Amino acid sequence: MGLLFFITAILLLAISSSVNSCLPSDRAALLAFKAALHEPYLGIFNSWNGTDCCHNWYGVSCDPMTLRVADINLRGESEDPIFEKAGRSGFMTGSISPAICKLNRLSSLTIADWKGIAGTIPPCIASLPFLRIFDLIGNKISGEIPADIGRLSRLTVLNVADNAISGTIPRSITNLSSLMHLDLRNNRISGTIPRNFGRLRMLSRALLSRNRLTGSIPISVSYIYRLSDLDLSFNQISGPIPDALGKMAVLATLNLDGNQISGLIPPTLLNSGISILNLSRNGLEGNIPDVFGPRSYFTAIDLSYNRLRGRIPKSILSASFIGHLDLSHNHLCGPIPAGSPFDHLEASSFAFNDCLCGKPLRTC
Repeated sequence: MGLLFFITAILLLAISSSVNSCLPSDRAALLAFKAALHEPYLGIFNSWNGTDCCHNWYGVSCDPMTLRVADINLRGESEDPIFEKAGRSGFMTGSISPAICKLNRLSSLTIADWKGIAGTIPPCIASLPFLRIFDLIGNKISGEIPADIGRLSRLTVLNVADNAISGTIPRSITNLSSLMHLDLRNNRISGTIPRNFGRLRMLSRALLSRNRLTGSIPISVSYIYRLSDLDLSFNQISGPIPDALGKMAVLATLNLDGNQISGLIPPTLLNSGISILNLSRNGLEGNIPDVFGPRSYFTAIDLSYNRLRGRIPKSILSASFIGHLDLSHNHLCGPIPAGSPFDHLEASSFAFNDCLCGKPLRTC
């Protein structure tokens, strides 16, 4: 009787262990993913052993109901004790194996800031129907963003910044109806911004700086009601600034510096909810619009290195606040208005104009 009880207990334990551990297919996919990577310093993959990848595998989480792998969160810069113990940030080489796509219940995939991971983004990533977060920032990944990335209807975060991504912005990207955060900064992406970019109605941040983008700013960008941060700086964007950008409800940061933008400064930009405005290093012409008012609240406004002419508008004195102002390297002339914000600005804010005068420059 005692022997029978013992055997029954062992069988129940084995069944329980099997029921509460991850699927063998998920475990096999994770091990194939691991095999394509090399992490020499921290030993983050040392815990990836045994049959149960749902428990105590570093960076892996499973859905408690289905016991399918739901999240992979591997960050090369973290406050995790494993980094503190090593006294260094992470470094990893290798590539992202297509085996990752066999984890078809994956909700988030973060492989960020490892500095040395190369190769391309597996096209099959676009076949993961539950993916919400896709974050590969800070590696050496090359190739193109998968053409059918727009199939990821649940995706809220797409971050491939600080890599070596080339090609164009896939036209299907505008199908990402749930996307809130798009970060493509510091890559080699060329071509134009999709004309129907404004279909991304849930987007709050669009960070596309330091690429090789050309063409003009699509007017449809102004249709994105939730957009608070638009950064297109240091590209090769040309044409005028759409007037409608200054009418956006929550746009707070607009960085267009370092492009080939021409035409006039839309008056709407200077009497809006924008608090950080950088239009420097372009080919903007004409006068600075004389439309500042109580709604104008700028922590920073930079109009330097353009072809602006005329006087500094007196209405700027009626702005609620201007923290930093740079009007240097233009063709401005006439007296600098007296009073705030000009009483705390240095001469460098006005240098290299045609004939500006008054404090902090020479007297008129």
